[in-house]
Amino acid sequence: MNKVFLIGNLTRDPELSTVGANNTSVCRFSIAVNRRAGGNQETDFYNVTVWRALGENCAKFIKKGSKVAISGEIQIRNYEDKEGNKRTSVDVVADAVEFLNRKDENPSSSYDQTNNVEMKPIADDSLPF
Repeated sequence: MNKVFLIGNLTRDPELSTVGANNTSVCRFSIAVNRRAGGNQETDFYNVTVWRALGENCAKFIKKGSKVAISGEIQIRNYEDKEGNKRTSVDVVADAVEFLNRKDENPSSSYDQTNNVEMKPIADDSLPF
């Protein structure tokens, strides 16, 4: 079984791009996750990849500093850097992302939860019950 659950804060704004012939959306960002180690608090950093509509929503509604809960799988990638050195990257491919900030504390100002519907009073005698 390969499943990971993390809660942390974005260390940079999400980057949205498309890949492949079908222009599949992919969003990438990193999060900082605090953990206790021998009575001290340490921070681990994880690269996160989110695909399709969920990735588009991440790019739209979260930004650097946003708190998120992520579940997904660990994926190990081997690659060569610009100097030709072999490198390994450990990434989280998220299948669920929950935005944990309240609207008033969310760094993203583009997300507006208000509903601008005008409320009109209804007379009691017009109700069917």
